[in-house]
Amino acid sequence: MCGGAGFIGSNFIRYMLETHTDCQIINYDKLTYAGNLENLRDREDDPRYVFVKGDIVDLARLNQVIDDMRVTHVINFAAETHVDRSIHGGCKDFVMTNTLGVQMLLDAVRLNKIKKFVNVSTDEVYGSLALDEPQKFTEQTAIEPNMPYAAAKAGGDLMCRAYYMTHRTPVIVTHCSNNYGPYQFPEKVIPFFTFKLLKGEKAPVYGDGLNVRDWINVRDHATALDLLLRRGTPGEVYNIGVDNERNNLEITRMILEILGLNDDRIEFITDRPGHDRRYAIDASKIQALGWRPYYTREKFRQGLEETILWYKANNEWVENLWQKKRAEMNAFQEKK
Repeated sequence: MCGGAGFIGSNFIRYMLETHTDCQIINYDKLTYAGNLENLRDREDDPRYVFVKGDIVDLARLNQVIDDMRVTHVINFAAETHVDRSIHGGCKDFVMTNTLGVQMLLDAVRLNKIKKFVNVSTDEVYGSLALDEPQKFTEQTAIEPNMPYAAAKAGGDLMCRAYYMTHRTPVIVTHCSNNYGPYQFPEKVIPFFTFKLLKGEKAPVYGDGLNVRDWINVRDHATALDLLLRRGTPGEVYNIGVDNERNNLEITRMILEILGLNDDRIEFITDRPGHDRRYAIDASKIQALGWRPYYTREKFRQGLEETILWYKANNEWVENLWQKKRAEMNAFQEKK
């Protein structure tokens, strides 16, 4: 698997090692700013887990690792994901990883006769829905990205389609909604707000705070991907979501409530450019395969509280991450 040191990838590795005694996982990761081996420190001695440092744009390295490790299945989490960074910091890295990197993986999968390749993408490739319309994204929704990050992810998705249509490369593309859970890099809204509030600062909410996302627990995302590795049909696209639409202001107030704080800790700031208004997922296709999430809309409050309490209880992980974050931001500012 690629990008396993990140948030979703590391949670997927944990899930697989906990539930599949016969699996062998090779974590191939470049270790960019969001790649954090601390996420898997307690799994380093597991004989079923191996870490290999590498870049997915390096086809020769991919081929070598696949051959040496006798890889049979590939799942790709490797991605540049921070929307604000793609807007304000240039998007070359996004295109290199999210588009060219996927193409290199497709070449490696084809050349090495991999049995199945799952490319983990995002619902952001579909663009935006209006707040007052009942529609949801389906697998037939047109690809209409509104931000550089989403456009780069869409490029990778379209390469997957082209390789399947041209070469019958056994690839599946997934479009998942917003994830939450432990080990998430603090540029994302839930840990970002949580950490700021714990330090006595305010939660900076974009615009009017009414932008809507469908929130899924990262553990449920892992179960969906596991199912698709085993039973998904090559050449198909699968949407993954739990029908848990929440606006940003509602999320913020739930975090405040869990932390015992009031609305005076909310600070409304200027909206970001191209901020999509609403995402909503129709997940009936993967549900037809038998997938069911544990953290449904009714259990979202439980899942969010478990996530926030995890961050509060893991001070060493949080502090190490903040040190890395500060160093990364300094390097980023020097490049601008």
